[in-house]
Amino acid sequence: MSGDHHGQAAGIAARVRHIEALLEQRGLVDPAELDRALAAFLARSSPASGGRVVAHAWSDEGFRARLLSDANAALPELGLSMGGGLQEQRLKVVENSDRAHNVVVCTLCSCYPIALLGPSPTWYKSESYRARVVRDPRGVLREFGFELDPSLEITVWDASAESRYMVLPRRPAGTHGLDEQQLAGLVTRNGLLGVAAV
Repeated sequence: MSGDHHGQAAGIAARVRHIEALLEQRGLVDPAELDRALAAFLARSSPASGGRVVAHAWSDEGFRARLLSDANAALPELGLSMGGGLQEQRLKVVENSDRAHNVVVCTLCSCYPIALLGPSPTWYKSESYRARVVRDPRGVLREFGFELDPSLEITVWDASAESRYMVLPRRPAGTHGLDEQQLAGLVTRNGLLGVAAV
């Protein structure tokens, strides 16, 4: 589990708000421009970006290997990054297989790969999900309508202020004739977080 990143994130957020207010008061920053920059960042951030990453990994074994080894270095191959904040966050992509399944959570707050998945869903931020998925991942997945084979080992990955996780789901059977755009259309945000199959 991660350390107390909730307190660190809250402290950083308070300092950022304070600096932003000072810059606005001195006329060095236009609040409307900050809002436009945030809106532009969020417009580029959607589950479709994560879907593109997965589809490319399913189609290109070399990219898949690079993504699993160093996701931050592999993302620029698709024109993507984990940037957008004060610093680039580290992304770890974890792969589902016929023996293992991965689920993502942030137990202390709601750290989440916004750059690739867009704004986080409400359930991801809920105290119930954050507390229960670590103790009873199978039970939580059942509540999502996702029943896993009892033989699968489940690993729950806990995000932090510095690190984010994304699941590389198993490629669905019968999709080998599909191109990357069609494959990307199969990928959902819930699948990228490990609470649904693709």
